[in-house]
Amino acid sequence: MPATIFEQGVDAVSERTQNRAQKSERRLAAQLAEQKAAEAKRRRQAWISGLAGVAVVGLLVAVFVLVGPAGDDESNPTAADTPSADVLDPALKTRPTVEAGEGELTELVVTPLIEGTGPAVESGQSITVNYVGILYNEGEEFDSSWSREEPFTTPIGVGGVIPGWDQGLVGVTIGSRVQLDIPTELAYGADPGGGYPAGPLRFVVDVLDAQ
Repeated sequence: MPATIFEQGVDAVSERTQNRAQKSERRLAAQLAEQKAAEAKRRRQAWISGLAGVAVVGLLVAVFVLVGPAGDDESNPTAADTPSADVLDPALKTRPTVEAGEGELTELVVTPLIEGTGPAVESGQSITVNYVGILYNEGEEFDSSWSREEPFTTPIGVGGVIPGWDQGLVGVTIGSRVQLDIPTELAYGADPGGGYPAGPLRFVVDVLDAQ
């Protein structure tokens, strides 16, 4: 039996209602999908930002460990530091001329010839020097590191060398050239034997390093 006009109208209304419901469901599903995608994107960005933060912190820690705290470069040098090239005066590359002294020498005299800009030598350190040694009155050279073409290294202030060196070189700054006029009792003595020179001595010493 054919549907009545009323029944047809009811069917049409029902169909439209179903279509609207389906469209609403699809829009809702699309909105949910967009929200999920946005949330996933935010999580990815947060994860990437977190990794970047960790990398920056790691880099800063590495720089701190390798370089040290800020301001260390401005700290004062210690006597154990190896001097940089600009500490040493170019004149120290040239052998000095040493002349005899005059009169009677009764006490140790330390005369700076070139003032070094490095740290002061401390007792117990090993110093590296160039030197020329002469007899104070005669001016005759008896020893020189320049003649051997290599600097001389020795402990200082601990009795490893003559007292005139131990007393005269402690406190001298690295990069200095000093003249040491050493009386007999602070040198090798009046009659040392063994090939050592007797009487007062004069040395010109270049302090190149101290460790």
